[in-house]
Amino acid sequence: MELDAVLLSRLQFAFTVSFHILFPTLSIGMAAFLAVLEGLWLKTGRQEFKHHYHFWAKIFALSFGMGVVSGIVLSYEFGTNFSHFSEVAGNIIGPLMTYEVLTAFFLEAGFLGVMLFGWNKVGPRMHYFATCMVAVGTMFSAFWILSANSWMHTPQGAELIDGVFYPVDWFKIVFNPSFPYRLTHMLIASMLTTAFFVAGVSAWYLFKKREQGFAKRSLQMAVCTAALLAPLQIWVGDLHGLNVLEHQPMKVAAMEGRWETMKGAPLLLFAVPDQEQQKNHFEIGVPKLASLILKHDADAEILGLKEVAREDQPRMSVVFWSFRVMVGIGMAMLGLAWLSLFLLRGGKLFSANRLLATLVLFTPAGFIATLAGWFVVEVGRQPWLVNGLYRTVDGASVLPASNIIWSLTSFVAVYTAIFSAFLYYLLLVIRRGPEAHGDSDPVLTPQGPAHPAFMPVTEEEQ
Repeated sequence: MELDAVLLSRLQFAFTVSFHILFPTLSIGMAAFLAVLEGLWLKTGRQEFKHHYHFWAKIFALSFGMGVVSGIVLSYEFGTNFSHFSEVAGNIIGPLMTYEVLTAFFLEAGFLGVMLFGWNKVGPRMHYFATCMVAVGTMFSAFWILSANSWMHTPQGAELIDGVFYPVDWFKIVFNPSFPYRLTHMLIASMLTTAFFVAGVSAWYLFKKREQGFAKRSLQMAVCTAALLAPLQIWVGDLHGLNVLEHQPMKVAAMEGRWETMKGAPLLLFAVPDQEQQKNHFEIGVPKLASLILKHDADAEILGLKEVAREDQPRMSVVFWSFRVMVGIGMAMLGLAWLSLFLLRGGKLFSANRLLATLVLFTPAGFIATLAGWFVVEVGRQPWLVNGLYRTVDGASVLPASNIIWSLTSFVAVYTAIFSAFLYYLLLVIRRGPEAHGDSDPVLTPQGPAHPAFMPVTEEEQ
């Protein structure tokens, strides 16, 4: 059987970008969390917030380092595996990626050293400024990367002349139709992922009856954040879906498992899509609900995937199931967050062992949902690199399949080893727990040396 070099290049990029996205997702949320913690320390003088900062900063540093290392590879893959795309769209993608480096990465790199190692070198407010700049830098990075990627989904502001894209209006390129929704959705996803990560680690400490005061404060902050963000994310996701329906209706058809165009379309809860036969097996759905959700009219017409030729259809099975994984986890997060908040208000959260165990199991849930969302977005765009204008097969480099198999296998092996090392050190930091006194720098407390009132929260305070 002859191997498809284009498919192998796609698989390699999908693997490396899926590996990479895990770390910025945590870094964005964790950087914002650290900025909140340090801001609370400066405002209240309570040493417990600085105690929390030092612990979570270790995890942020691990995640940030992994994100930088894994992200560099992606830039090279544009040239090695998709060189024709680089030639055709380089006038658009190149500057956007450059802006990301200049405005985001340099900002993060410039202040990261002060943030991690500057406690004894600069004053408290200067250190807080550095933390905020790192947090802003992570968001700027997401801004430019998602702008470039969103332009590939909803291109505007450029002309295709002699097979090459040329910019006409940079404002339209940057703020293309899908960008505001995708940026907001991704930033909230990062915060929500971090909230459940913090909640899971904190719940583990409580379940093991360790670090009680520390864990209670972290869990309290995480639960309140998740309870606020989960419904907001569902609302933003709905707005994003309506935008996709307008600009990429075939992606929505794949998400909904819809082959035939029909009025009063049901919302399919379960189905087994069959791309070859262009139909579903074992459908279970709610009548007319898809039309009601997508067009706010129970009898509205919803397009099916058969509206386009087979060669223009995305792979429905991947998009269909990835979408349900993402939505399912999102709804579970909403239920867990609100239940946790209810028990927190009743003073029962910290002793609810079953719920604490569930929160521990949901520690990686945000990462899984984020990956599933990216599969929906990227597989749903196929067979286009620039939606409706430039095909993936035309953008791929002409390479022997054997070369790509070798590089893909190498990536899998090396990334597995790197990720194993990351997990080892991550779990080591978590098992060791926060330091006994939170820091060795009490003189930097805004109101003077450490005082009992500023020590980590006690059980009585909760």
